This record gives sequence, C-alpha cells and structure tokens, in this order.
Amino acid sequence: MIKGGKGGHLTQTGLRFEERINLATVIEKLDGYEVRGDNVFKDGAKVAELFTKNKLYKNLLEGKGVKYSDFISKRLLPDEAILVGNRLFIIEMKFRYVAGSVDEKLQTCDFKRKQYIKLLTPVNIDVEYIYVLNDWFQKPEYNDVLDYVKQVGCHYYFNEIPLNVIGL
Repeated sequence: MIKGGKGGHLTQTGLRFEERINLATVIEKLDGYEVRGDNVFKDGAKVAELFTKNKLYKNLLEGKGVKYSDFISKRLLPDEAILVGNRLFIIEMKFRYVAGSVDEKLQTCDFKRKQYIKLLTPVNIDVEYIYVLNDWFQKPEYNDVLDYVKQVGCHYYFNEIPLNVIGL
C-alpha cells in the first residue's frame, strides 16, 4: 500500500492488510469465508478462532485452566492471533511512514515468541510469530533486523500473509 494511494488487489492466495484493518475484516473479504463472533468458517465449517489482545487469555487460556502468571510474569497482548488446529499464529502489524520506535520493536520478536511458547506449551498449542509490515520496511537499513527476525524463528511478510502460511 502506498500512503495516499490505492491498496493492492485482494486475491485468494493471501490475506491483504492495510493500516488499521483487523484480521476478521480481511478474512471476511475472502470467498467462502465467514467470521461469526471470533470464529472463522470456510464453506460453513469452523476452521479457526480469532483472539485479539486480552481475548487470548480470557477466551483461550482461562477456558483451558491456564493461569498466565504460572508461566510468564506479564501478559503479552497480540495485535491479532488466529488458532488453526493446534497452532496459534501471533500476528503483529507494523505500518510506518517515518522512522520511530517500531525499529526497535521488531527486535523483540524472539523474546515474545519464547514467552508465548512457555504460555501455550502446557495446552499443546504450537506458536508462530509473524509480522505484517508495510513497504517502509523494505528499505536497505532494515536488512539486518529482518535477517534477525528470520534467524530467531519468526516470520515477516509485506502487506500480506499467504493463506497457506496460516493453514487457511
């Protein structure tokens, strides 16, 4: 997406993001998909569940008898999370048009991914940590931090997440 320009073409191969759009809205735009409450359906069958911020704790962990403070010292609040099968995809969206503190935030993915793993391992849920970034982060000065994101087992995509990456 270009600031002040038009967004990209929506395809069935990916979830296309623009600033200030949530995962439910993106999924709803796909043929055959429907979001009811926090549940995602494809052709009428439930395929995933959505969690934002505190809903991860209230709707997922508390329902499974997990008290976060038994595993981590402070709650992490994901921008978005989607549970597909036994895999939780933490999705953090970073959209910038000027330099700022988000530069350092990208470097925290390793710590956060490990915290989510500690939290979700007791309920046999695997964790994937994904950044959705806008084109700002394709500048050469981000090469080192983007390499680091991959080296520590996290992922990033520009403006879109391929559907097959999250199992939809």
